[in-house]
Amino acid sequence: MMTDTKGAPLDLTHAVWRKSTRSGPFTDNCVEVAFVDTGVAVRDSKDRSGPVLMFTRSEWDAFVGGAKDGEFDL
Repeated sequence: MMTDTKGAPLDLTHAVWRKSTRSGPFTDNCVEVAFVDTGVAVRDSKDRSGPVLMFTRSEWDAFVGGAKDGEFDL
């Protein structure tokens, strides 16, 4: 079983993972997200058994808001 950043058990066996609709069939740099009770889980779509990043809802909202506002544009 995985643990969160504080070492608490994290059960993602019933998580429903979603990949962005902007991810095309010819790209391999995609992430998947799952909205769970403890926040938002993010993983590499190519390594589904690999590490998972966990974010609080407010952290996720701040990230999405920044992306929509162009904060991360190059």
